[in-house]
Amino acid sequence: MPSKKRFILLDRDGTITRDQHYQKDPELTELLPGSREGLVKLAQAGYALVLVTNQSGIAQGLLSLSDLQRVNQRLADILLPDGVQFAGMYFCPHQDKDHCHCRKPKPGMAEQAGRELGFDPREAVVVGDRPCDIGLGKAIGGKTVLVRKAGDKGEEGGEEADWVAADLLAAADWIIANIPG
Repeated sequence: MPSKKRFILLDRDGTITRDQHYQKDPELTELLPGSREGLVKLAQAGYALVLVTNQSGIAQGLLSLSDLQRVNQRLADILLPDGVQFAGMYFCPHQDKDHCHCRKPKPGMAEQAGRELGFDPREAVVVGDRPCDIGLGKAIGGKTVLVRKAGDKGEEGGEEADWVAADLLAAADWIIANIPG
């Protein structure tokens, strides 16, 4: 039976953390302005947080699975003192040319998370900074929030999103006001 709890599927790089381009050093993990506050608000409001991230650097040999796990663990460690925990962390290690089912905007990661965590992906909200994140939300039939990149005046992908936010804090405020947890 699917969970009644609302799940938020979050991109990592460029949404929660500064995009370090194939980051493999956990010490470089840096939260974007508004990320900590937004995640705290969502967690306190009762939403379950799930990380869904494309990591093609693994297939390209630019980082290892161990590197990715250490970076994700660092992110979890940074947020834990604020009471923020991820219900799950999912990643796609493939490149576009691999034609896998898990690389965003394809729905594989969201479907896997739904099966493993017991929720209907159609009831999820996908939050990210790229058109592929919005595409994932559309592919599963969920709601979508595009978080603008710092300094980005355009809204690439914004025309498809249900909401465009300046940062993760603004995204959290919109989600809480419009999509009950």
